[in-house]
Amino acid sequence: MFSAIYIEEEIYSFSRVQEIIERYPQLPKVKIERYGEVFNRKAQNFRLQKFKPALILAKKHNKFSLPAPQEYRIGEGGSYYFSHMLNCVYDCRYCFLQGMYRSAHYVLFVNYEDFALDIKHKAEAQNDKTNYFYSGYDCDSLAFEPLSQFAAYFLPFFKCHANTVLELRTKSTQIRSLLNMQPIENCIVAFSFTPTIISQALEHKVPSIIKRIDAIKKLQQCGWKVGLRFDPLIYDDNYAEYYRELFESVFNQINIDELHSVSMGVFRLPETYFRNMAKLYPDEKLFAAKLNKQQGMISYYPAIEQAMVQYCEQMLLRYIPKHKYFPCTLG
Repeated sequence: MFSAIYIEEEIYSFSRVQEIIERYPQLPKVKIERYGEVFNRKAQNFRLQKFKPALILAKKHNKFSLPAPQEYRIGEGGSYYFSHMLNCVYDCRYCFLQGMYRSAHYVLFVNYEDFALDIKHKAEAQNDKTNYFYSGYDCDSLAFEPLSQFAAYFLPFFKCHANTVLELRTKSTQIRSLLNMQPIENCIVAFSFTPTIISQALEHKVPSIIKRIDAIKKLQQCGWKVGLRFDPLIYDDNYAEYYRELFESVFNQINIDELHSVSMGVFRLPETYFRNMAKLYPDEKLFAAKLNKQQGMISYYPAIEQAMVQYCEQMLLRYIPKHKYFPCTLG
């Protein structure tokens, strides 16, 4: 539940906005001019707000989609990411959002039509290529779906644009809207995983691995393309055992032949974000580990990182063909 709902005046009469606020008649509604008045206030505490954040309904005015980081890509052609929402309903300690934003409030950009127009223009500009659009960079693509209806809007849109591919990156089991429609060829539902013991320690509020695997099985049975994202790799003295168990749990229960892609990436954070996060959680073991600074990024020391990647890659390639594997690097 939210502490309050803030609504930009310009969009207050939007039908999408009215449908959302009608779901919460008991919550205070506050009109604002721009979402930054609330979201970018000084002296906010991300950690405290996370206990009961507000919902901010806003309109995005520019930069609807941006070039995707090299390590995020799973195919050749144009690659972009877009964020219909800022912040995530989950509370993962390694998530860069808590180091980037001052506020833990949720910002939902409701002008989906403007996002769609921007995506359409980018796809038309490269109509001889497949253009990938990644959702889930600044939020979880599906966790807010019962409220946002984001996937319900964008899946029919992407279906009409054959040279585009939509990736919905998620840790959520909110898949009802997908199961209620026919699968489309140019959508990948990409689930993120870390080993159980690491997930329990660092991924607060995230559905269990068992529940996520069950969601994958349901989607595959209905014909949806599914991807797996083992990102970030988190070090522990027993990481080899933990990741071996994770891969066994996942790959022994899903249809590997129907799997679209698998990617894996190392733990990495911009230095400024890392410092902000360490201040928020000074007792967090993750931030007290021996970490390395290189080119403004914080990650594990090369020897540790290389050993983890090498081991996990060897394990992965026992289950999947190499052409389905997309390693994520710092670049």
